[in-house]
Amino acid sequence: MNVQAPDPTLAQDYPFSDADFRMIADFAKARFGLDLQSSKKPLVYSRLAKRLRALGLNDFSHYCRSLQDEADPTEISHLLSALTTNVTHFFREKHHFDYLANVVTPQIVSKAKAGESIRIWSAACSAGQEAYCIAATLLKAAPDVADLNVRILATDIDPKMIVQAKAGRYGIEQKSAIPADIRSMMFSSDTQGDALQMSKALQNLISFAELNLIEPWPMRKSYDAIFCRNVAIYFDKATQAKLWQRFADVLKPGGHLMIGHSERLSGPAMSQFKSAGVTTYIKQNPTI
Repeated sequence: MNVQAPDPTLAQDYPFSDADFRMIADFAKARFGLDLQSSKKPLVYSRLAKRLRALGLNDFSHYCRSLQDEADPTEISHLLSALTTNVTHFFREKHHFDYLANVVTPQIVSKAKAGESIRIWSAACSAGQEAYCIAATLLKAAPDVADLNVRILATDIDPKMIVQAKAGRYGIEQKSAIPADIRSMMFSSDTQGDALQMSKALQNLISFAELNLIEPWPMRKSYDAIFCRNVAIYFDKATQAKLWQRFADVLKPGGHLMIGHSERLSGPAMSQFKSAGVTTYIKQNPTI
């Protein structure tokens, strides 16, 4: 999830006071964890002026009141989509998938064959590419993984992204990011023309669900690996530290955490992890 850049060509057609901006920023912080500083006021205007136009409103004051009253719950989803964009592609930050294949997969397959339940979480999965890359990496490194108790949970705050991720259908332009030697494994026989359809073998390993990372999590299982990349940079430092600690709490000892290239661990959770590579961490066993 990335905060979008403003459209400088958009004229200021609607009154937009500092109080309007602060109300929207406070709402976005409370609901989504987004940290919108005052410098983001032009960005917020440029993204939301289109919503005012679509709703037939004359000023931001009316829009702010509709958010406060929550008269139209679907508008909250529109607000999230307007303020954020999901920029991702297959095998982004490839070193994480190399580590997953070479280090994590042998460990979890051994545990799964011994009867353990293995769970991997793609948090903030966007349109699903990350989760499908995790599944493909597992299948390539261990073709029998589908017969074991190994599953991937993929979540995102944006319900529109979850619908797209479940469908597993992407533009043909994304094909170039997928290594040639696994394309046949990743694509379904339904793939044709200008679209890529993810295979059933990958889809069967993944469960997609809507989840807000700053709200309570319903999951009760512990995880062997968590991918949460390029999301925490849009939270303030206190929210980041709390998120890292929550990940530590649901990771098994020896479990792995992968974060974005511009992100760094902070807060109390730092003492629970040790570095295992570029933005890759292992949760330490407290008994050692």
